[in-house]
Amino acid sequence: MNNSWFVIVNPVAGNGNFNKYWSEIKQGLEANDITYEYVKTEYSNHEKTIVQQAINKGYKKIISVGGDGTLHHIINGIMTQNTINSKETTVAVIPLGTGNDWIKTYTTPKNVKAAINLIKQEKTIFQDIGYLELSDITSYFNNVAGIGYDGYVVNKLNKLKRFGPIAYLVSGIAGLLLYKKTTFKVDIDKKSIETKCLMTLFGICKYSAGGMQLTDYKNSNNGLFDITIAKNLSFWDLLFSIKKLYNGKILQHKKVETYTSKSLLITPRNRKNLPYIQADGELIGKGKVRVSVIKSAIRIVVPKKLKKT
Repeated sequence: MNNSWFVIVNPVAGNGNFNKYWSEIKQGLEANDITYEYVKTEYSNHEKTIVQQAINKGYKKIISVGGDGTLHHIINGIMTQNTINSKETTVAVIPLGTGNDWIKTYTTPKNVKAAINLIKQEKTIFQDIGYLELSDITSYFNNVAGIGYDGYVVNKLNKLKRFGPIAYLVSGIAGLLLYKKTTFKVDIDKKSIETKCLMTLFGICKYSAGGMQLTDYKNSNNGLFDITIAKNLSFWDLLFSIKKLYNGKILQHKKVETYTSKSLLITPRNRKNLPYIQADGELIGKGKVRVSVIKSAIRIVVPKKLKKT
């Protein structure tokens, strides 16, 4: 078995400072005697192909250098390969992205030196992975996914990412003026909810949209999604609740409901203007979506204060 790390690097990450960060990362890995091979991505979703080629070479330990999108594509590459069981892989992150939402759940450091030190310690836990089934595509996710307004915002966000985390807030507020709510039928276990809805979110981890807490997070490996149905929230509802979006108190709003389940089915009632679906800040598609969880699917590197597996 190859015990070295395979590093997948997104050179677009780092807000224009990639070369500086990459030089620091290489020096840090070598100073800590971490043996590795690396490949830089050359196009969108290239990570998926790279990680599958690495696993075919015998690598089981992967480092993601980039943001939430880079990690999302790596996870999809791991979950769709047939060489080894996904539980045999270990994934670590050196964050260089815009939002870096996934790492916030585990308080993984953004500092390059600290992130590499974490990799050196190699303390790990297992995490659940979500699975999306649309009419024409499937996808996995490791953080938070949703349908409706959040998907609409992600579709508009790409042009603003260069402005950093504030881009999520700006595009979100602007989107409220343009996004038209639709009626969803949400089937959760044996319960069916039909309501005019701003968005429905389903999460494994705690943070999304640049640090917002939009799901009632409990545990990332309990085999359950934390589900939020944000009903007919208005522009003013959210404008006067901006702080609550970040501290999680928005979940106490009378127009918000939360649930837990290992699966759900969301069916938009308006077939003319199908809502967008996003996962980990990446646009997946439109329309009806079935969601299920794969318990403890991947081993991840976390700070040592968390329980080791």
